[in-house]
Amino acid sequence: MTTDLIERYSAPVPRYTSYPTAPHFHAGITPDTYARWLGEVPEAATISLYLHIPYCDRLCWFCGCHTKHTLRYEPVTQYLLALYAEIDWVSAELAGRGRVTAIHLGGGSPTMLSAADMAALKARLAERFAIADDAEISIEIDPNDLGEDRFDAMADFGLTRASVGVQDFDPRVQKAINRIQTFEQTQHVIDQVRARGVHSVNVDVLYGLPYQTLASIEVTIAQVLLLRPDRTALFGYAHVPWMKKHQQMIPDAALPDVRLRFAQSQLAAGLLDAGGLHPVGFDHFARASDSLAIADRTGKLRRNFQGYTDDRADLLIGLGASSIGQLPQGYVQNITPTGEYQKAVLAGGGATARGFALSPEDRLHGFAIEALLCRFALTRDELRAFGKAGAALFETARTIAAADEDGLTTADADRFGVTARGRPFVRAIAAKFDTYLAQGAARHSLAV
Repeated sequence: MTTDLIERYSAPVPRYTSYPTAPHFHAGITPDTYARWLGEVPEAATISLYLHIPYCDRLCWFCGCHTKHTLRYEPVTQYLLALYAEIDWVSAELAGRGRVTAIHLGGGSPTMLSAADMAALKARLAERFAIADDAEISIEIDPNDLGEDRFDAMADFGLTRASVGVQDFDPRVQKAINRIQTFEQTQHVIDQVRARGVHSVNVDVLYGLPYQTLASIEVTIAQVLLLRPDRTALFGYAHVPWMKKHQQMIPDAALPDVRLRFAQSQLAAGLLDAGGLHPVGFDHFARASDSLAIADRTGKLRRNFQGYTDDRADLLIGLGASSIGQLPQGYVQNITPTGEYQKAVLAGGGATARGFALSPEDRLHGFAIEALLCRFALTRDELRAFGKAGAALFETARTIAAADEDGLTTADADRFGVTARGRPFVRAIAAKFDTYLAQGAARHSLAV
């Protein structure tokens, strides 16, 4: 790859975990809107729940999540009271409709929850929702805040998949991002959850971090492979200090340039593939037996706010401060500041701050972007469901391929596809189908 090509196609674009993307959400979507949408959920709908725990006992400087640092447990206790109130409100609006097939606890650090609170949270969910016996239950784990009693608590919660944050094992990199975590700590956590029956372990790794080199990444990936993960997410560090002030603790001069970032991503991807974790989409890797890889092979891979997923639920309900929900009618996002969130739900109402109602055109472009990110292809046949607008979009895709002098895309009468050369830049290619991108002033992370 030439430097010019890498620089042109690595320009900042959205990650497209939704379409339209979150910067285009607006305050016209209110708790009343959300209540109406929940009231329209069919009796037999399948539901995925996301619960956001916005607290950490240390603040990692690379983090882009909505979270806050606390060394006291009292704020967590108070927050859970509000979370229970929102659970009650949502379940009342659903009035018994729907069946929960997936639950994901994220943050922040959900493993900060005490064993007693974890049990109480699961009990509240079981009281308010019909949870399928085979529901997929996953939790994001920080090995540093996980007491030994929490392993049994997670097992009692019903944990089936664990997502373990690693980022990088190099001590200098860890110090620069305030994430000190040994290989041995990580191995212990993975051993413990597997001993309790967890069938799938995901490990998160980052490239583009301060002081990372090709040599250090090679060592980190070798250690990751020793952990025998079933999945690995390989994310490019999103340096957005204008949004996340704590990222100002990371010196800009320590970050790799675009060309080195690209080299790091390709090296890590190749090593993971060689180690038995095969590419799924543009930034995930999975063993052939894992459900994510199976979804990829069978054309059932999806993309939502948690990235690539095999979750096929009809709607995603986000619970907690800043959480985003995805319903057939559109998107809803909760109030982000925890204090304001708690005040709203403890008063007995919903916490919706903004969202977006989808138009037929939005559904069409969202489908096209998801298809490209999941399958690197878009066909004329699958767009027929969208009528004349779908046919017109396919012709637009063919025009994009015809004008592509870099060999990143190809098209014939029936199929528009991303070439092997273009796959690292698929986010930039997908952005060509985003009719909102030029309308906003939002700043995004690099595409590679």
